[in-house]
Amino acid sequence: MTDKFSSTKFLVMCGLVLFAAFARFIPHPPNFAPIAAMALFGGAYLSNKKLAFIVPFAALFLSDLVIGLYEGIWVVYISFALVVLIGMTLKNRIKIGNVAVASITASAAFFVITNFGVWAMGILYPKTAEGLIACYTAAIPFFHNTLLGDLFYTGVLFGVYEVVKVKFPVLAEAKNS
Repeated sequence: MTDKFSSTKFLVMCGLVLFAAFARFIPHPPNFAPIAAMALFGGAYLSNKKLAFIVPFAALFLSDLVIGLYEGIWVVYISFALVVLIGMTLKNRIKIGNVAVASITASAAFFVITNFGVWAMGILYPKTAEGLIACYTAAIPFFHNTLLGDLFYTGVLFGVYEVVKVKFPVLAEAKNS
């Protein structure tokens, strides 16, 4: 396949990730966001491992610059990297069921890692077993929206890309960047 088609495919994938990053600015319920979907998509479709991390991380960071940086952002970025790795497990296995399981796994990983980070910072909760339990308990209501948002945006990104590949078969044949 020519470099032209490979570049076009890469630009389409980057465009979808940027769309997801832009969606962070649209008013939405708490935690109903495209963050995990961007990471899963990049991990699943970008065969160049460096780009699989760089593209979604760049989109996340640029949108964070607009939204605002905050203490503890590193915990979100660690969980984001794990979600890219989860996306990489989907390579050549992209089916609705696999993508749904990966999305749910990403939601759970994000929940566990970020809330552990909140507890570990020791600002809101004491660094005790009771504090850890209280932290996770307080986060449960937000998990619902995280799960729904991840499933929604993952469905949009993966679905749109698969439709684009059907409409433009040359993209399906092009090597991923």
